[in-house]
Amino acid sequence: MAILRIPTPLRPYVEGKSEIPVRGETVSDALASVTGQYPDLRTHLFNQEGQLRTFVNLYVNEEDIRNLSGLSTPIRETDRLLLIPSIAGGSR
Repeated sequence: MAILRIPTPLRPYVEGKSEIPVRGETVSDALASVTGQYPDLRTHLFNQEGQLRTFVNLYVNEEDIRNLSGLSTPIRETDRLLLIPSIAGGSR
């Protein structure tokens, strides 16, 4: 089963877990699997139209899905998906 790595800011929505096994043949399937288990995570990943939020970066192994086939990117049982929310802000 592929593994989805959860960043620290999103762990409260997945019972504190840092990694979650996910099922599916594509990235979209994997995200449906994890948000089915943890529905509170959905609003942090997807906008109201059901599209992946622009500040959410998702990698299959070390490859950004934007450079692959997006949410349609195929995954294998040995893949590691890495979820990285963009962080903005700071001081002047």
